[in-house]
Amino acid sequence: MQGLDDEYWVPEHVRAFLRGLGFSLPLEDMEPHIRAWDRWMRALGDFYDYRDTDGVGRVYEVHRRSIHPAMRACREWGSLLLNDRTQVACDDQACTDWLAAWMARTGFLASAQECVVRAFGLGTGAWGLWVDAESREVRVRRYDARMVVPLTWDEEGVTECAFVTRAFWRGRAVDQVQLHLKGAADAFFSPSESSGGAAATGPSRLTDDESEGTYRIVTACFDQDGNRVEPEGVCPVYDTGSAWPTFSIVKPAIDNTRVDMSPYGQSVFADAVDAIQAVDLCYDAMMSEIDNGKMRVFLSDVMFDVERDGKGGRVSIPFGRQDCTVFRKVMSTEDTIHEFAPTLRTEAQARAFRVALQTLGDLCGFGINYFDLENVGYVKTATEVSADNSALMRNIRRHEHALEGAIAGICRALLAVERRLGVGLPDEGGIRVTFDDSIITDTTAEKRQDMDEVAAGLMEPWEYRAKWYGEGEVAARRGGASGGSAASRGGSDGGNAAQDGVPGRGRRREEWATGAPARMR
Repeated sequence: MQGLDDEYWVPEHVRAFLRGLGFSLPLEDMEPHIRAWDRWMRALGDFYDYRDTDGVGRVYEVHRRSIHPAMRACREWGSLLLNDRTQVACDDQACTDWLAAWMARTGFLASAQECVVRAFGLGTGAWGLWVDAESREVRVRRYDARMVVPLTWDEEGVTECAFVTRAFWRGRAVDQVQLHLKGAADAFFSPSESSGGAAATGPSRLTDDESEGTYRIVTACFDQDGNRVEPEGVCPVYDTGSAWPTFSIVKPAIDNTRVDMSPYGQSVFADAVDAIQAVDLCYDAMMSEIDNGKMRVFLSDVMFDVERDGKGGRVSIPFGRQDCTVFRKVMSTEDTIHEFAPTLRTEAQARAFRVALQTLGDLCGFGINYFDLENVGYVKTATEVSADNSALMRNIRRHEHALEGAIAGICRALLAVERRLGVGLPDEGGIRVTFDDSIITDTTAEKRQDMDEVAAGLMEPWEYRAKWYGEGEVAARRGGASGGSAASRGGSDGGNAAQDGVPGRGRRREEWATGAPARMR
């Protein structure tokens, strides 16, 4: 790949490098599907740009208009699952406060939402730790399926992975591959990695086996000719000190039916390609109907001025070179002005457009009414979703369940690496991910019900604080004991507070520490 391309895929010399290390590349089996999904997201391909032939055999190019339905579906999932009200809380309040400050400083949630959008479109995404040891700074970078190459995986998830991106060094494009591997920093592979079969009889790849060591990040760079380069400041091998995976794979909660046993996921619109075509066909038909249905005005010859053409002839002066609404009636003096207004069929086409949108929403997991047209004639936004959309609620729960493990996993690895760099953080204990479900659930009623249960003694005040304020158990018990529990104030005011932007509302997801790294879902 030479120069700056409009899309980036793993170059062949990077693939050869990984094969030379003994890895098989699952990307090669999935790449045709990922490429197809990428083109649907960008509304590119033969469906949108094609050639047609007119009645006299002339070939001309045609572009079909699009509202980018595939991208719209992915963006909707991103906005439904992650927003600025998503919270990550630890059992230890100090870790919770540090994570909140870090996310605010780095803009993690906004970047994470974009990662979810791409992951749901291409089937797979990832977060990976990026460490600047000199400045003692740790960031989380996002990747999509085009850049992710799983190296070691099983039914439990991916335990080792490579990420391929493009960087620029001294004005030159450089392909950078970072391998997140588990084992000693002085050996590229551990015996279990090179044998390929030890994982079948040994412990799970995600268990905290001290013999396997901690995760390290191996970095290699190549120029555009495939030659190995070593930019200044790039550490070839960095031991993170984390027993937890230093990356997290993000996938929709959908089985991959394209390639068996693949570590990659499947796009949310993989089974809705025909619906995507139907939506854009209907939209393009409506626009063409409006364009072709403009009023035509036919004028008699006597209405046009004439000019000499330089050859002694006389030609009529048109109203405009691009005018397609005014026409000249040749050799006519009667009815000097005649109007013709074709009957538009937009109502029938709008009904077809509505059915296509409903089908798209149903096949992408939103339910049949999510993309339904309102009386004003436009698509509903995410904040206007009906709370009784049971299909949407079920699918949101499934996707949140898959997403929580990825978020908690990358946060655990982040805290571990920060401790390695000298940040004084205690053990985080359990990690809870609180999603903002106010779009699909009545949080005011749910909060009021919990307050009634606290008043009746069926729920402890600290449980209320942990659920609605995202506090750890220790902090919640302390707050409840000091009389600071919101539930102790009772009444409907507390319920309104939840609706008016109190942080931490929504359903709580928990992942408790068990002495072993979290399993990826």
